[in-house]
Amino acid sequence: MRVYETNKIRNMVVLGHSGCGKTNLMEAILYTNDKAKKISQPNDNSTMSTSLDLYPIEWSDHKYNFIDTPGYYDFSSEVKSALKGAAGSIIVVDGTSDLAVGTDLSLEMTDEENIPKLIFVNKIDSEKANYQKVVEQLRQRYGKKIAPFHVPMGKDKDFKGFVNVVDLFAREYNGNNCVTIDIPDYMNNEIKDIREMLLESVAESDEKLLDKYFEGIEFSKDEIHTGLRKGVLSGDIIPVLCGSTAKNIGIHTLLDMIWDYMPSPMDAGYEHKDDKFSGFVFKTKIDSFIGRISYVKVIEGEIKKDQEIYNVNTRTKEKVSHIYTMEGSKQIEIDKAIAGDIIVLTKLSDAQTNHTLSISSSHEEFNKIDFPKPQLYLALKTKDKGDEDKISTALHRAMEEDPSISKYRSRETKQTLIGGQGEMHINQIRDLLKSKYNVEVELEEPKVAYRETIKSKSDVQGRHKKQSGGHGQFGDVKIRFEPCNEDFVFEEEIFGGSIPKGYIPAVEKGLKDSMENGILAGYPVSNIKAILYDGSYHDVDSSEMAFKMAASNAFKKGMEEGKATLLEPIMKLKIIVPEDYMGDIMGDINKRRGRILGMEPVKNTKKQMILAEAPQAETFRYSMDLRSMTQGRGKFEIDFERYEEVPEHLIQKILNLVNA
Repeated sequence: MRVYETNKIRNMVVLGHSGCGKTNLMEAILYTNDKAKKISQPNDNSTMSTSLDLYPIEWSDHKYNFIDTPGYYDFSSEVKSALKGAAGSIIVVDGTSDLAVGTDLSLEMTDEENIPKLIFVNKIDSEKANYQKVVEQLRQRYGKKIAPFHVPMGKDKDFKGFVNVVDLFAREYNGNNCVTIDIPDYMNNEIKDIREMLLESVAESDEKLLDKYFEGIEFSKDEIHTGLRKGVLSGDIIPVLCGSTAKNIGIHTLLDMIWDYMPSPMDAGYEHKDDKFSGFVFKTKIDSFIGRISYVKVIEGEIKKDQEIYNVNTRTKEKVSHIYTMEGSKQIEIDKAIAGDIIVLTKLSDAQTNHTLSISSSHEEFNKIDFPKPQLYLALKTKDKGDEDKISTALHRAMEEDPSISKYRSRETKQTLIGGQGEMHINQIRDLLKSKYNVEVELEEPKVAYRETIKSKSDVQGRHKKQSGGHGQFGDVKIRFEPCNEDFVFEEEIFGGSIPKGYIPAVEKGLKDSMENGILAGYPVSNIKAILYDGSYHDVDSSEMAFKMAASNAFKKGMEEGKATLLEPIMKLKIIVPEDYMGDIMGDINKRRGRILGMEPVKNTKKQMILAEAPQAETFRYSMDLRSMTQGRGKFEIDFERYEEVPEHLIQKILNLVNA
């Protein structure tokens, strides 16, 4: 594949709900470009995609970099990466159903990133297809921005092709491919109304064109294209196309319209200067044989093989031995790449997703991808106790590939927790550990990270005395305990040398060690203040160990007399849902022993953000419950807020379960 100049490149992300035909569209595009031998049909078995893939094609002396993405919400981090690599988007919509959850999310994400879009309504050859219904649903969301560039010819099995309303020609499928024909007479009236809407959009893109429109002067083809392109790039116009990926209807026109209406790298200010280079790593993959594979968007200048570059984030130098582009999993080597192109670099030692590469050590970092926080945590349990190190290494590599994965070890429950976007995502991580790294793990429910504390003040004495021939052991402490708002506070009020200063740190250490295991169920203890105010020692038998033991004895008495109780973690939730679901969500939070802190509308949407708090015990499966309650249209973020005392009526139930 030859090197293309910046103005002849288009970078496109392909989005949509699972099953809408995204991957089928990529097959049709590759088939049309003689890169695939066939297009899969609806009854063919297909493999679920869980990662983005790069497909470059050459079309009419231009280069298109297509980034195909998974359709399931659980893999939204892949979409985030793809959006960073792309400048324009194709959102594939299933023409046989209402707008699906994945379609909603695709529209939202492109809106948030201000990425221009084409909407391709697929499966128009199906008896269930209803193109007009899809267009109306899109108009309910975007109003006049929705501009049908295509009108289908025929319905159901009689669907033969479409009319291109912009350039006024029709394309008809003859059983093997599409051919250009004249517009059928019976469609002229339908086309006239829609074209008038397009011309109005063209007129609104420029004052001079608006004057011509009101004067009744026809626009030239160039003026129509320029006006529409301006509106598409600004987000004021969203073209809607139609077709059938299985029959390769609409693909040629789609490819032409990408060039006509989607942004070039020059629209984003990318420049080709021989003496410069900067790029951004928007995706990392780990291959068993090749190692680290870095997907890089060239933002400035050009890069050549055997060139030395600088990693701005790690402040290290790297040698670029080879430059590749990809066709799915196949690497194709190229000599160089220039601003606007997407390339693949292999075996870079330090480069990771979100890193900035440059030939200048003083280059500023580019804005990073804001990956979604985990929606669900599950605990990992190893099948083989000797696999802990292998699991740690494997998870580290998995997190390199997908920064939305999170891992941590719970001090309270001694569990290793893995966080992801949903159950499917975490199951995929488990399967990846087995297939790619030969590590088998089981998934289990997380345990609540309870802690123990005291409810009231206590004043106790702790003594440790042991005589067994030779030197004995003696330590004696008097300590006041009381609840506090910090994990642990230690103070001493020793006067007159009742305990030598050298033993006081041992008392503090003894208390800290004892706090690792409380007296109710062995949970860590927190929110306690200890004041050492008196004690006694023996010139010969006292030691640091003896005072540690004395402090431990005092601690146990202090917990008993201070009325030990359980604390539970309280989580803060930020929930975003369509307005229609507000009542159900708020009622559900109350059922979870939660409380609503407030709510506010989400800008430019028909959604509300609910701020709430709820106990961790009630939120482990909230991601699945929320999706069920909102038909997949709700999302949330969850963070630890603080610990609170467990209600009295629940404490014994918890202790019975723990001690069972």
